[in-house]
Amino acid sequence: MKKFDWKIIVRTNLFILNLLGLWPKSANGYSLSFYTLYAVVINITVTAHNVFQAIYISLIYEDLQAIISIIFLLVTETNGSIKIFYFVRRLRLVRCLLKELDSEEFQPRSGQQQKIAQRSLNLWMLMYRTFWFSVNTDLFLLFFFPVMDGSYKDHRLPFWAWYPFDTNRSPNYELTYIYQVTSSWFLASSNLIMDTMMAALMTYIMAQCDILTNYLQNLTDGDERYSVKIVKCIKHHKKILRFARITNQCFNEIALGQFFTSCASLAMTMFQLTVVAPFSSQGMSYLFYVCTITVQIFLYCWFGNEVEVRVSD
Repeated sequence: MKKFDWKIIVRTNLFILNLLGLWPKSANGYSLSFYTLYAVVINITVTAHNVFQAIYISLIYEDLQAIISIIFLLVTETNGSIKIFYFVRRLRLVRCLLKELDSEEFQPRSGQQQKIAQRSLNLWMLMYRTFWFSVNTDLFLLFFFPVMDGSYKDHRLPFWAWYPFDTNRSPNYELTYIYQVTSSWFLASSNLIMDTMMAALMTYIMAQCDILTNYLQNLTDGDERYSVKIVKCIKHHKKILRFARITNQCFNEIALGQFFTSCASLAMTMFQLTVVAPFSSQGMSYLFYVCTITVQIFLYCWFGNEVEVRVSD
């Protein structure tokens, strides 16, 4: 039977991670190379975007409404930078998990088991596309609301921030606009990829539990190789437990930070929706932001619950 390709659903993720400087080709991780320099420059540049926003908040600390209008995005972007840090620290473990998928124990043993595995992967793809659409729609509205409402004529940037130069002059305004869009896209894409990567790993655990259950259900006492198959099931079960343990080790801090940040961002965004025109471009961007954060939390909760259901069954 043809070998089942578990990693087909995350190839796009891995390509984007490589583009963002977060997935070096070497199995040993980062080394003294051009790619490492590229990754360092990109991450410093993007982190500076958060710093400029934080400085601006310190300058307007007396205006609560203005602070809330900035900080709900700053909290999300700062959490994105922290998630990148933890992801890079756990990079070798993530590679180990993906390599584990090629092991013999994790391969479906029949056409029926391949269908079971494919059903789980299709479910992940549906959630991935939903999250991708939500994130990119929100980014489009956030990035281009100054163009849509005409405030770009007054040199309005997508995000309030302090810079050590006059952004009301050309080409400073245009270059700063591009910088903000690029930095925010980097952080949003990194967030999307890491969240869906964690969901993919939980999908693999779900699928493996389903495959193991199917294999056990088809065992019969009269089978001559009954003992051998039971031993295989035990080895498979141990592999699943090890895979789940490493997955938890990779993403436990990331998940904790994400839940805290998402709850805080949702509260502040809902407040913002009460002080902007509902059908303005900015109001629509806030509305889609709420939808995006909700889907993001749903990814963690739903896939985590599905793993719990499989384990309890």
